[in-house]
Amino acid sequence: MRLQSKKTLTIRNKTLGGPTPWICLPLVAEDGDSLLQQAKEVLAYTPDALEWRADKFEAVRDTGAVLDALNHLREAIGDIPLIFTCRIIEEGGFQEIAENERIAVMDAVIASGKADFIDTEISNGAAMIAAVKQACVNAGAKLILSYHNFEETPAESFIVGKLSEAAKLGGDVAKVAVMPKDYGDVLTLLSATYKARTELLDIPIITLSMGGEGGITRIAGGLFGSDLTFAIGKASSAPGQIPIGDIRKAWEALPF
Repeated sequence: MRLQSKKTLTIRNKTLGGPTPWICLPLVAEDGDSLLQQAKEVLAYTPDALEWRADKFEAVRDTGAVLDALNHLREAIGDIPLIFTCRIIEEGGFQEIAENERIAVMDAVIASGKADFIDTEISNGAAMIAAVKQACVNAGAKLILSYHNFEETPAESFIVGKLSEAAKLGGDVAKVAVMPKDYGDVLTLLSATYKARTELLDIPIITLSMGGEGGITRIAGGLFGSDLTFAIGKASSAPGQIPIGDIRKAWEALPF
């Protein structure tokens, strides 16, 4: 039996934090037509969730264009839970987007009711996070608060601290993704996940070790308490992602 979240989230009749982790497929497209094409292609894999990485979208600063693409995307994917992410460039974003522009597009997306989760970074600060959280509460969306480090794997205490900080700031889901330099770093990430799940956090968490060395966390992280993994359907959004079919095949041997 894997370590489950004490608190679960039910989104469009799917439960995050329950007996089986979710597999989320990223949508990484520069325009609306490509976004819809990617979505239609990955639907064949029946993912548990989709993530639209809007920071790749060329017209991301045009709220009207984003909402138009979002409306068409929601129509195409039906009741699959959708994560909307406009990642800052310092944590892996595809382009530089000013804070006021990110806030404007997130506010519009949240108010539309078409996205189920909004992912934003802990580094944005308490004031911005509080405003985004309130908008999510008003619209019935859930907030993922995240930390990404593409350079290294910090100490276990730091990772646990970031997950705890996400919860304290009002995150409905806490996420940490880090880059390992060796397999010892991978163990650090898994140990931090286990500690956070068993001792500190009762909300769903997402933890990932990136790159080739970290691939095992995308397969077995759920046993340690991570509630969602990202896989490749059509495109990758981070180093080390594994094709969804390979993850499902591996899961046949795991006690989920």
